[in-house]
Amino acid sequence: MTSIHKKVWPEYFEQIIAGKKKLELRLADFEIHEGDILVLEEWNKDKKEYTGRKVEVVATYILKTKGLTFWPQKAIEQHGFQIIQFEMKSKLGFSD
Repeated sequence: MTSIHKKVWPEYFEQIIAGKKKLELRLADFEIHEGDILVLEEWNKDKKEYTGRKVEVVATYILKTKGLTFWPQKAIEQHGFQIIQFEMKSKLGFSD
């Protein structure tokens, strides 16, 4: 288990600590594995400094996209990606 420190902009940091945002889209320029600790540190992008707030989260699933051929490159360039976070319907109190 490794601790990895990453900057997070304030608008995303707020969503993370509120429990709404439970995912990160990151450039795969570092090694991370399930069980590693991400230390997410709030970063003021205008002042280019840390705010002092941070939160530790555990990586529970990692999907790396390099080399995946789900879609043609042209379609990716035209539409980009969407990252979709989800919960089990039953966990949110929905009934059938």
